[in-house]
Amino acid sequence: MGVVPLLVVCSIIVAGGFLVAFIYASRKGQYDDMETPSIRMVFDDVTTENSKSHSTTNKRV
Repeated sequence: MGVVPLLVVCSIIVAGGFLVAFIYASRKGQYDDMETPSIRMVFDDVTTENSKSHSTTNKRV
């Protein structure tokens, strides 16, 4: 039963690491853009000439 306290301590350390990472990301503005994700699907994807020629060469006959 000596493993259980070790696992509890390790899980608290990991949870604390995730909490620190979340606080760091939120203070750096990672979650500031609330408008773009909701309208992103409205815009067309930009395709380049290279991807257009690549997609036409891989068609099956």
